[in-house]
Amino acid sequence: MRASINRPPTPSAEEDRDKEPSLEEAINIKLVESGEKEKLMELLRERLVECGWRDEMKALCRAYARKKGRNNVTVDDLIHVITPKGRASVPDSVKAELLQRIRSFLTSTSLR
Repeated sequence: MRASINRPPTPSAEEDRDKEPSLEEAINIKLVESGEKEKLMELLRERLVECGWRDEMKALCRAYARKKGRNNVTVDDLIHVITPKGRASVPDSVKAELLQRIRSFLTSTSLR
């Protein structure tokens, strides 16, 4: 393994070949390969728009930009400030619906 001060060690090619993907990685691969991940992302976008979450986040961004001054705000600033609020304010009903869809997908799919 090669290491650096600024980043985690980079695995060598032999280590990559021998390594089994984690359960999370295997699930993600299946979601992507089947096209289900894109469907879930689209469903999430629709639900967040329907419940007003997107407009709420847009309003928070605008308020932050007004407070700091439009020319003094970067995208990184907005991401840093708004992301925790955005994640915390996703309605439980939306989370539950997505979780149910993922569970249904996993039940109907074998991971190996």
